[in-house]
Amino acid sequence: MHELTELIKNDMKPALGVTEPGAIAYAVSKAKEYVGGELKSIVVNLNSGMYKNAFTCGIPNCKEVGSEWAAALGYVAGVSDLKLLSLSKVNEKDNELAKKLIDDGKIKINLREISSNIYIEAIVTTVNYIAKVIIEDAHTNITKIIVNDKIVYEKQKKEIKVDGVKTIHKYKLKDFIDYVDSVDISEIEFVKVAYQVNLELFDEAMKSDRTTFAHELKRQNDDKIISTDEKNTASLLCNAAIEARVIGLDKPAMSITGSGAHGIIATMPLYAVYKIENLSDEKLYRATMLSYLICTYIKEYSGKLSAFCGCAIAAGTGMACAIAYLKGGKEKELEYVVSNMASSITGMICDGGNQGCTMKGVVAVDAAFRSVNFAMNGVHIDKVHGINGDTPEDTMRNMGLIASPGMVGTEKTIVDIFENKSNRKV
Repeated sequence: MHELTELIKNDMKPALGVTEPGAIAYAVSKAKEYVGGELKSIVVNLNSGMYKNAFTCGIPNCKEVGSEWAAALGYVAGVSDLKLLSLSKVNEKDNELAKKLIDDGKIKINLREISSNIYIEAIVTTVNYIAKVIIEDAHTNITKIIVNDKIVYEKQKKEIKVDGVKTIHKYKLKDFIDYVDSVDISEIEFVKVAYQVNLELFDEAMKSDRTTFAHELKRQNDDKIISTDEKNTASLLCNAAIEARVIGLDKPAMSITGSGAHGIIATMPLYAVYKIENLSDEKLYRATMLSYLICTYIKEYSGKLSAFCGCAIAAGTGMACAIAYLKGGKEKELEYVVSNMASSITGMICDGGNQGCTMKGVVAVDAAFRSVNFAMNGVHIDKVHGINGDTPEDTMRNMGLIASPGMVGTEKTIVDIFENKSNRKV
């Protein structure tokens, strides 16, 4: 199996609801396994990216939002073996028990540090036990479990660099194109599962009376799911699924780079082009791998949870390049797409996983189709301008650097705003 195939295959995971509440619930449910007796408190310490992304997230099988509810439900009903799907079995009784824990003041969420790296520390204290579970770097990557001050599990950090360079950064855009053109189709057919999962989430959005953008986007698409308008169809498929995810409807998304919204944006607009242009499954799967790889390339510079909207910027750029590929674009056209995307939506903030992600997805799809249309006609932002680099790799690197370290101050301002909002509610 090619190294790039393995990288993407290992990264694709179904996630119920926004990934961050799922990860918080997973950490708490794991800590609960090591305690017994009456609960005294649950304390969850988060880095700023995790804190921000979960702040007003919809919770699966629950009409409430936010980290407190994720932690409470993780304790009451979380199934740790299901990891990011740990809240899939929550029922109404569980919601009542979780509310009581919150009302009794037994849940505390703390901001630990300003950082784009993933960090969760879940501490569950009962009358007889204190269990601490630490997750780092990836949403389900438990690195340490401590029970009553004794380390019961510790994981050595894997080095994911080759000669000081992250694995994916060994490659160039041309390498990605050569790979998706030549890899045996049987090796990448696994990506079809992403469409099965994301389309089920889309269907859930269209059936729900809780979604609003989904139904308006359908109205704007000639009241059809698949119309003759590629951009409107892409926006409907993509952003209805995003809306369903962020409000907590009970279907998972297929995540990439640890994010369901990244996974949705990287795939669903491609499906629109594939359906309208009657393209082959093989062409769709090859384009999907290209989309995933470019998204991952940018995200590994920006950090998993930074202050910029990786969904729109990283996944949006991957998606745009893949659409150009579906339309016959080669290396030159894809380089133009990268330059156009870098010069348009880089800098869009991430203010957490919430309903606003839907609007950001709308902007990403609009920018992507416009960037592709320009690029396919030879129109692009010249590399001398702005953050564009001498090569597409330089441009993608610069896009990531805008987020981390570039937007660390922005991250602090966003979480300060969130904490001020919380304080006003008290």
